[in-house]
Amino acid sequence: MDLSTAPRVDVDKPVVLVPLYMRDKRIWGLTPLQSLVDAAPAGSTLRLKPGRYAGPVHLTKPLIIDGGGKATVDGGDKGTVFVIETSGATVRGLHLTGSGSSHDTDDACLNVRGHRNVIENNVIDNCLFGIDLKQSNRNIVRGNSVRSKPVDMGVRGDGIRLWYSMENRIENNRVVDSRDNVAWYSNGNVFYHNYGTRSRYSLHFMFANNNVVDGNEFYDNAVGIYLMYNQNTTLRNNIISHSNGPTGMGIGFKEASGSLIEGNEIIYSSLGLMADLSPFQPDSKIVVKNNRIAYNGVAIAFNSELSGWVVHGNSFVGNISNLSVSGAGSGQRNEWRGNFWDDYEGFDRNNDGRGDSAYDLYAYADSIWMEIPQARFFKVAPALEVLDFLERLAPFSSPTLLLRDEKPLFNDPWKKGQKASSQKVSARP
Repeated sequence: MDLSTAPRVDVDKPVVLVPLYMRDKRIWGLTPLQSLVDAAPAGSTLRLKPGRYAGPVHLTKPLIIDGGGKATVDGGDKGTVFVIETSGATVRGLHLTGSGSSHDTDDACLNVRGHRNVIENNVIDNCLFGIDLKQSNRNIVRGNSVRSKPVDMGVRGDGIRLWYSMENRIENNRVVDSRDNVAWYSNGNVFYHNYGTRSRYSLHFMFANNNVVDGNEFYDNAVGIYLMYNQNTTLRNNIISHSNGPTGMGIGFKEASGSLIEGNEIIYSSLGLMADLSPFQPDSKIVVKNNRIAYNGVAIAFNSELSGWVVHGNSFVGNISNLSVSGAGSGQRNEWRGNFWDDYEGFDRNNDGRGDSAYDLYAYADSIWMEIPQARFFKVAPALEVLDFLERLAPFSSPTLLLRDEKPLFNDPWKKGQKASSQKVSARP
């Protein structure tokens, strides 16, 4: 990607490092790491002895700082702990802790404002924001463990945040008890094999295009992945599980376009996929293929009858509802082909792996909670279940055809072993 002609926006709030004497007294007697950094020649390696060091640190030259997993840098609960404001540096094996608690100054453990840096194998805790990249391109953020301050979710900071940052690689990180992981106005980044749990958005894109999310595991977050005002995002081979609560969803789309959702497991969530005016750009597509969408409240929820969804080769198993469309709408304007539906009632007499008849999904009494949002509370109530049973038995109104899959798969492709969630779940950190 050629960034030479991209518009540049200045960082809105330059970092102002709080001096050591204004930080908590517990770190006054520690060796200031800044003095060792200042003494190290540019391009050299600074190997720290095991122990505790005082922040803050402002790195302004290419340097390798290696804590060996036994060096702690304590920020004394004020401001930002460590700032990288250079290119070509490496920070590894440090325990960074004790930032301030101000959202106004974006207090963080590690603030990055440079290019081609490597941040790897660090432990970050008791910090408001974890790793904060601002206008920083082609960095590697790898193998870090990040946890925010022990406060309510809404007032935590983000675990990993990218702001106007391009072509970075975020891989093998573990983010726990944070607020969000976010990419704002950040294009061409790769998020690979990360793990996130007990946060709000495990990954949130806003005005961020051409990003790839591959092989991540996100559990017990309010929202798995949210695509907002963006284009050309690829989500592949991820596990998104237990995104529950009133706002719970596995993958959400808000005026997003041109997305590829492939080979993911989206399971045990309130909503599997939720589309709000997506795809937004005319003639764009959202392609959903070869995913396992299972045991969710609603597998796919549309808030309009927009077309542009291509849904092929997926496995729909154990969902309370496979599709909902707001306002008594239908999903027929989209393309449904060759999916496995566990409630399919047809046969495969010629053993070609396809159902002999189409899979038709109708809304009977379900149309009540689809049309009236307040009625969602009663979606699985016994009275509504009885009403739905009677509607199917002897319809007293014409049901709405939500979708038709002309050639449904007769056998569940996810039972053949090519993708088994139990194999990946066992690899949880």
